[in-house]
Amino acid sequence: MSQRLSGKVAIVTGAASGVGEAVARRFACEGAHVIMSDLNETDGSRIAQEIGATFVRHDVTDPEGWRHVVDTTVEAFGRLDILVNNAGVLLKGDIEEASYEDWKRLLTVNADSVFLGCKTAIAVMKKQGGAIVNMSSIAALAAKEDYVAYSASKGAVAALTRAVAADCRLKRYRIRCNSIHPDGILTPMTRGGYPDGVDPELLTIDKDPMNRACRPSDVADAVLYLASDEARAVNGIELRIDSGQFVMSI
Repeated sequence: MSQRLSGKVAIVTGAASGVGEAVARRFACEGAHVIMSDLNETDGSRIAQEIGATFVRHDVTDPEGWRHVVDTTVEAFGRLDILVNNAGVLLKGDIEEASYEDWKRLLTVNADSVFLGCKTAIAVMKKQGGAIVNMSSIAALAAKEDYVAYSASKGAVAALTRAVAADCRLKRYRIRCNSIHPDGILTPMTRGGYPDGVDPELLTIDKDPMNRACRPSDVADAVLYLASDEARAVNGIELRIDSGQFVMSI
């Protein structure tokens, strides 16, 4: 590996599986000190031990939990350079089917947590600069009528990202904030959404370039770029990782 994050200190939320795990593994290979946060202590601790990272049990919807994770990071490493707000949930439902309870849960986990993460991290990052990468979705940009509350939550993430990027630039904090918009990523969270009898593995772009399903490692590559110094001039963008799904829908 090229050690593109050598010496950097990074927090990755939702890091015990899926995209978060892939990001944590990639960051560790690239030389970062990785703090993995998740509610899943069993898998999170195991993966952290495998890659030489630090695991912290963390409820991303709790302000005190955010302060604990950031304080733990600064106490251990003296700084925080990268935050990846990846934790999230996926619930299906159109405007008639979706319950108010589902709406509140999705906004709390997917959007409130990103607000809390950005707010808490910036208080530390503004001393030396840094990079924030927020996990949104193609659902924030294109119509996903059967995921109405999920789409709204990810739309909030996209708008918040732009506002944070503009605010930090105006204040000269040297903090970049960008969002990533995947679609069809094969993770434990999304596999249940495929029709019965359909093997998601056969829909991946490495099996058929015309299909849109990507692997967590494809998203991790994009996160790595935005977190690295190679993207020092990239701020406030919405990076789609969707195999062209968005452009095919317009």
